[in-house]
Amino acid sequence: MIVTKQMDLRANIKKYFDLAFNGETIVVSRKENKNVVVISEQEYNELQRAKRNAEYLAKLDRSFAQLKKGEVIMKSMEELEHMADE
Repeated sequence: MIVTKQMDLRANIKKYFDLAFNGETIVVSRKENKNVVVISEQEYNELQRAKRNAEYLAKLDRSFAQLKKGEVIMKSMEELEHMADE
């Protein structure tokens, strides 16, 4: 991880973008601790995928807990087919 000031990023933007593209995380410090992070698109996509996976696993955990508590509605295939025909 590299920490830099906003002015230095502006003066050397290509250098920092190249570093980010090559896997380095760039933290840009700003006033009032309103920092930003520069990462590659690939790393961003990986973080988004991990977030979606975590959300999906949490949803499965909630569903499993509901199942254990008996908070489910069960339908047979025939009942589902009948509902689809209506």
